[in-house]
Amino acid sequence: MDILSSLMAGFATALTPMNLLYALIGVILGTAVGVLPGIGPAMTVALLLPVATVLEPTSAFIMFAGIYYGGMYGGSTTSILLNTPGESSSVITAIEGNKMAKAGRASQALATAAIGSFIAGTIGTTLLVVFAPIVVQFAVSLGAPSYFAIMVLALLAVTAVLGSSRLRGFASLGLGLAIGLVGLDFVSGQARLTFGLPLLADGLDVVVVAVAIFAVGEALWVAAHLRRTPLQIIPVGTPWMGKKDWKRSWKPWLRGTALGFPFGALPAGGAEIPTFLSYVTEKRLSKHPEEFGKGAIEGVAGPEAANNAAAAGTLTPMLALGLPTNATAAVMLAAFTQFGIQPGPLLFKNEGPLVWALIASLFIGNFLLLLVNLPLAPVWAKLLRLPRPYLYAGILFFATLGAYSVNLQAFDLVILMVLGGLGFMMRRYGLPVLPLILGVILGPRLEKQLRQALQLSAGDVSGLWSEPIAVVVYIIVALVLAWPLVAKLWRARRPRTSGLAMAGAPAIDGPLVEGTRADSPAVAVPANAEAAEVPDATPANHGQEKS
Repeated sequence: MDILSSLMAGFATALTPMNLLYALIGVILGTAVGVLPGIGPAMTVALLLPVATVLEPTSAFIMFAGIYYGGMYGGSTTSILLNTPGESSSVITAIEGNKMAKAGRASQALATAAIGSFIAGTIGTTLLVVFAPIVVQFAVSLGAPSYFAIMVLALLAVTAVLGSSRLRGFASLGLGLAIGLVGLDFVSGQARLTFGLPLLADGLDVVVVAVAIFAVGEALWVAAHLRRTPLQIIPVGTPWMGKKDWKRSWKPWLRGTALGFPFGALPAGGAEIPTFLSYVTEKRLSKHPEEFGKGAIEGVAGPEAANNAAAAGTLTPMLALGLPTNATAAVMLAAFTQFGIQPGPLLFKNEGPLVWALIASLFIGNFLLLLVNLPLAPVWAKLLRLPRPYLYAGILFFATLGAYSVNLQAFDLVILMVLGGLGFMMRRYGLPVLPLILGVILGPRLEKQLRQALQLSAGDVSGLWSEPIAVVVYIIVALVLAWPLVAKLWRARRPRTSGLAMAGAPAIDGPLVEGTRADSPAVAVPANAEAAEVPDATPANHGQEKS
């Protein structure tokens, strides 16, 4: 009952005319930027983060929720009409969605994606309301050793599965932890990595780092590989679904939601695995398996629902524990830091009205997303015709303007360009960017918990595993680190089978980008399944792999 009353109070705040306006602006901005090719939700949120931070905190986070869900939805439009997913979690949507579009069913594909996103987002947000307070009650009982261990697990779990190799993942994490050390030691006041520059005494602003690594680094990388071939955009009318389409879509929506939410809440779970599992499940359960690979509506409905349910799932550990499980949640966590709000178990207690208004705005933003995007789908299709040089010049302009507006210091622009160049080089050499952002955000908090644990034990290292939960978490950490070696020895002893082939989920940047990227975890792909084939919809089938 207490949860219900808190949620009702959140709705009372979120439904004020001004906050409703901010929610609508957030949905439109998020979708508009998310629709643009090569721009995923994480980059959308990072690019628009400075815009939200000039507002009052509650209004800013309500707008931010709209940006988040809008950015998640926008990728499906690009995947269906252009066959260019903004991130790896939208790859599965592109497989069947683009085939449907080429067969003249683009409106049905966009409709099932929009309605599936709405249903999955609504159910996922409801589960967030139920489970987040329970997680908070558990987290408040934890001591510094247990919390330190959980943060170590989160960092290692995310880092170990991203990138083309563990070495690259841990190299990216090391860069992030080093950037997080810049500034004055919060205990001794000793300057660290400031190079004698007074402007670095307060450390690097998390917003500037996020915008540089995501927006500037991505824009430089994509712009460096622009193709001169024109984009082939498929015309689309107002999305609609017939009775048969509804009948074939509602069960995949529910199954995709059931798969997506728990994976989104897990460290390194992400949306890639549940979207793939949803696709495979729908193919096996479908009464029309022969349509898969040719434009089956179930292959759009299920994965798109799983993708958006996973997005809601990521907010549970972020709000309850202050632990982001993907890049978008990491950037959202940076917004809390920017407002001076301490994320973690005490967030619901210290900032209860703000948090419940944010959760209520997720329901509102999800409804507005459906209301706005069904009639505006043709407008988003026209937005895709923007000349690409103008597009990425605009991204760099707004990223620069946003970074400067944070502190109104020209020095931040130098940091922005330097870190933007770092983001470009990371993409060039296959280093995933998420571990770096997590290192910057969680590094100082990790150090604080470590020092508290050691102070409680008078400097005795055994104090780090003085609580039962800490011991359990360290055992899980050991298993995460040892699993590749164990799996390798296991495969060496077993005869090789041809049932499943492991392949990295291709992080497609579409026809704009050459080469593949290393930001997504590996997923299992059937070696002989025609449904896993990525269609030749772009001039050179660029950035995609055939399983």
